Amino acid sequence: MKDNSFLCSWSGGKDSCYAFHIAAEQELNPVVLLTVLNEYGDRSRSHGITKEILEAQANALGLPIHFFESTWNDYEQLYIQNLKSLTKTYEVNAAVFGDIDIASHRAWEEKVSNEANIKAILPLWQKSRKQLVLEMIDYGVEAIIVSCNHTLGSDYLGRVVDRELIKDLENLGVDVCGEQGEYHTLVINAPLFHEKLDIVVIEKEQSSNYNFAKLKLN
Repeated sequence: MKDNSFLCSWSGGKDSCYAFHIAAEQELNPVVLLTVLNEYGDRSRSHGITKEILEAQANALGLPIHFFESTWNDYEQLYIQNLKSLTKTYEVNAAVFGDIDIASHRAWEEKVSNEANIKAILPLWQKSRKQLVLEMIDYGVEAIIVSCNHTLGSDYLGRVVDRELIKDLENLGVDVCGEQGEYHTLVINAPLFHEKLDIVVIEKEQSSNYNFAKLKLN
């Protein structure tokens, strides 16, 4: 077993991607991505990103990606079960997560990791949210907004996370990291990607409280 091998809890968004890169910079060895899909198995439960696009991200990183389907009710039980399986298949001893400062999230991640007898690593933990987003931009993580609340509205779908966006979010009084679910992102390029993803927003959908971009991978 390699003492520094890790799996990454992968949402497809900016935070998990940046956490992945920081862990890799710290000479930890990434071996597999882990993503939870909805009960239909067609898109991620967290960000609503299609399996096809998540697989394209994994290919860009040159890594396998492990999926499992779950309802919210079965989420924790199945997460632990899959962590245990991955520790055997890939001989990992740590799981990397992209959470920043929500204590309940960290507590859950440490709980499920402990159940699988591996360590939870949170490279972004307790950094300034604004500084973190600016660091990501400077580092070369390219991300677009793929879902957002009605405070932002559908015009924000497809927008690149850059300094102009940060200013607009601040003017609206929206958390610049989207840490409370104000918006979710999809990473289309990053330093460890072998190639940039060619993603197009082909449609915008609305629900009672959220806006979603329908994406096409070219």
